[in-house]
Amino acid sequence: MKAGDAECDRVCDELHAAFVAVGKDVLYDDTDQRPGGKFATADLIGLPWQVIVGPRGVAAGEVEIKNRRTGERETLPIVDAKKRFGFAA
Repeated sequence: MKAGDAECDRVCDELHAAFVAVGKDVLYDDTDQRPGGKFATADLIGLPWQVIVGPRGVAAGEVEIKNRRTGERETLPIVDAKKRFGFAA
């Protein structure tokens, strides 16, 4: 979420590489837009899932996952989020 934050960038890069390694299509939004703009863009494009990485979550070792279809949001440890999408930690 926060472009330029070293730890957020590290986690985003790690997750992006893991998704790509298992053949998942990924949109990595590293623009300087505010979070609301990023969410709106993802919804407009119709992305089924959003993995939201922010400074507080990264500090706690967590990311937020949003299911576009249901609107449900869930905060998970990064390791569990990886498992949720089918790749090992």
